[in-house]
Amino acid sequence: MRRGISIAAAVTVVALTASACGGSGGDSTGKPKDPKDISGTITYWDTSDAATEAPTYKALIKQFENKYPKIKVDYQNIPFTDIEQKFKSAAKSGKGAPDVVRTDVGLMAEYAELGYIAPLDGTPALKDTGDFSSVPLNTARYKGKTYGVPSVTDTLGLLYNKKLLKQAGIAQPPATWDEFIADAKTIKEKTGAYGTYLNPDSYFLLPLLYSNGADLADPSAKKITINDGAAVKALTTAKKINDEASMKVDFANAYQNMQAAFKNGKVAMLIQGPWSVGDDLSGTAFKGDEKNLGFAPVPAGAGGKAQAPTGGHNLTVYQGSGNLDAGYLFTQFMTSAPSQIEIAKGTGTLPTRKSAYTSEVTGDAKIAGFQPLLEKTARARVALPQAGSLFTPLAQNYVKILQGDESVQGGLDATAKEFQKLLKGFSVG
Repeated sequence: MRRGISIAAAVTVVALTASACGGSGGDSTGKPKDPKDISGTITYWDTSDAATEAPTYKALIKQFENKYPKIKVDYQNIPFTDIEQKFKSAAKSGKGAPDVVRTDVGLMAEYAELGYIAPLDGTPALKDTGDFSSVPLNTARYKGKTYGVPSVTDTLGLLYNKKLLKQAGIAQPPATWDEFIADAKTIKEKTGAYGTYLNPDSYFLLPLLYSNGADLADPSAKKITINDGAAVKALTTAKKINDEASMKVDFANAYQNMQAAFKNGKVAMLIQGPWSVGDDLSGTAFKGDEKNLGFAPVPAGAGGKAQAPTGGHNLTVYQGSGNLDAGYLFTQFMTSAPSQIEIAKGTGTLPTRKSAYTSEVTGDAKIAGFQPLLEKTARARVALPQAGSLFTPLAQNYVKILQGDESVQGGLDATAKEFQKLLKGFSVG
C-alpha cells in the first residue's frame, strides 16, 4: 500500500482534477444536461464473480444501453484480487483507467485521498440518498464528501447450527462473548461437536475489538489505539476463545477447514458473512434442511454493544474520466432500487437501498437473515487511506498471540509500532 502521495502522483492528481472540472454535469449555461442528450462510450470495471454474478450485471447494462441508446458501456470483468493495483496504476499514470469502477468499501478513503475518484455530491450519480441504509452510505464518505454510491453490502454475523444448540440444551444463540465461550464448552460436552472455530484473520477480529470499545486508530485524535486497554481486553477474549472454545485451528488452512467443519456439523457456531451461506448449505448439516442454519448478531463485549464491520462495494467514478456525465448516469442506474432488486435476485448479495428489500428479495434465506444485522450491528470501518495496510501487521501479530508466541500486550505493542510506520504523525497511546 502506498504511504503517501509522491510528487509525480500529486502532479497527476492536479491534472486529473483539472480535466474533471471541464466535463461536469451541465452545459455552457450551467444547467444540468438532459440525460437523453448524453452520449459516448464509458468503460466499467466490475469485480463480481465472472461465472455466477457477472451475467446479472451484463443484463442490467443492456437495459441501461436500451434506455440511453447514445451511451455504450465497455464492460470488463476484473478479478477482485487484481483490481486494486490495476486501477491505482492506471489512475496514477492517467492511462487506461475505467470511467466507473466497482470499489471495495475498504479502499474508498485511499482512492479519495489520492484524488483518483470524483466526489459525487450534487451529481446525478447520487440520487435519492434517503433510501440508502445509513451504514453502507457512510462507507462512501470521506472528509465530508461522498465519493461512491453503495451498490451491495454485507457484514459479519453469528451463524449457528440450530440442531446442535438444541441438543446441547441452549435455547438462544449467545448474546455476549462470555456466553459464547460458555455455550461452546456446553456444546462440546453434550454433543461431541466443537462449539466454534476461530478464524485467525484480522478482519474477523473486528467484532471483538468493536464490541469492547476498541479500534485500530482514532483519526480525529491522530492516535493509534490498537494497543490500548480496550484492545487488550478484546484480544484476551480472542485468546480465550482459541484456547477454550475452538476446534484446533490449522493456521495454514484456517478458512477452508473452518468452513468444512461447520457445514458438515463438526462445529456449531461461526462468525461469518453472507458470502459463506451458499457453501454452508452444501454441507451435510444443512443440505436439504436449510432452516437448520440460524442467523444472529455477533456477540456483545464488555461495553454491552454488538458491532461488526460493514463490507461490500460502492460504484465510484474516475476523477480523470473524459465522460463524467455518462459515468454519473450509469452509476445512478446501476445503484437504483430496480437494479438492486435484480442484483439481489440474481446474485444473492444484499442491497444497500431499503426499498430494494422486497418480499421477493427477502425470500432468500441469507438476505433475510443478514438484513436485520445490518441495521442492528453493522458500522463503517475507520476511514483512513492506510486502513487496508494495517490489517497485515495486525494479522501477523494476532497469530503470534493466538499461538502463544507473544503476550497479548506484547503483540499489540508490536502491532502499534508497525502502524506508526504507516500512519505518519500518529502517536501511540
